[in-house]
Amino acid sequence: MTFRFRRLLTAVTAATALALAGCAGSDTADTQALTVGFVVDPSWAQVPVAADTGLFAEHGVEVEVINFQSGVEALQAAAAGQVDITTAADVPTAAALTRTPTLRVVADGSRWEGSRIVARRSAGITGVEDLAGKSIGTPLGTSAAYFISNALATANIEATLVQVAPSAIVTAISQRNVDAVSIFQPYQAQAIAALDGDVVELTGGTYNQHSLFLATESARSTKGEAISAFFAALADAGAALTQQDSAAVDAVAEATQLEPKLLRTVLAEFDFGIQLQPDLATKLTDLGEWAKTQKSIEPSTTLPNYAEFLDNQYLGGGQS
Repeated sequence: MTFRFRRLLTAVTAATALALAGCAGSDTADTQALTVGFVVDPSWAQVPVAADTGLFAEHGVEVEVINFQSGVEALQAAAAGQVDITTAADVPTAAALTRTPTLRVVADGSRWEGSRIVARRSAGITGVEDLAGKSIGTPLGTSAAYFISNALATANIEATLVQVAPSAIVTAISQRNVDAVSIFQPYQAQAIAALDGDVVELTGGTYNQHSLFLATESARSTKGEAISAFFAALADAGAALTQQDSAAVDAVAEATQLEPKLLRTVLAEFDFGIQLQPDLATKLTDLGEWAKTQKSIEPSTTLPNYAEFLDNQYLGGGQS
């Protein structure tokens, strides 16, 4: 069989992506083609690496990539059938699976321990305890919101969380609309750079992000071979990222608009091994309980058995 390689990596809004009705799963003649929702974040750096360095082509899979600002938006596209596979962090995934039970988590793409609270020193903040009573910008319902909520709860501190879209985070903190922000990459690094000498980076809480891949029922039933090839390519990309191969770093820099020098530091914070461990189900349950307190999940909802949503059949040799 002859396989074609095609990549579309354009920044589109969630509304535009959702308007692409039927673009995923409609090509029944070529089941080796996948449409992938990509949250523009180094957490899923394997995707631009595999696209730019030809790994998808080497593994015989055609991939069209559509960019999203957050996992919440990307999951909405998957629920609407607009992508075959999407990236999303564990927090929005826990909520999405209660609303779209046909989705399956098919891989844990990376683990990130680099979450930071980015605060303004000029707001009188030098430690976590100084966040009491302050305003903290974050995209509610995301992993960043869970991180700051967990950090505040662990320190027994109350602060005001303010809804700020990822693309507005840098403006919000640099123009002093909020005292601090909690955000995922690449916006975290951009916020730190924007504050320059006024920045304070704080750690806290117990949360480390799991960066997941989810597949639709349609893709799993008709494109299994392509999904397996997709993850084989990502496994190779992850190895290149771990070695900080120059071509891999350049691919992520282009996708995230982070300077390669800064990006090398950011990438070192990630474990890029493709895996899917059973204990992820317990973590999703914990996050689901938190989402109910935030009303991202209706409080009266009975959480599902998240173990039933984990499907590792496509990882093969990519399982670590």
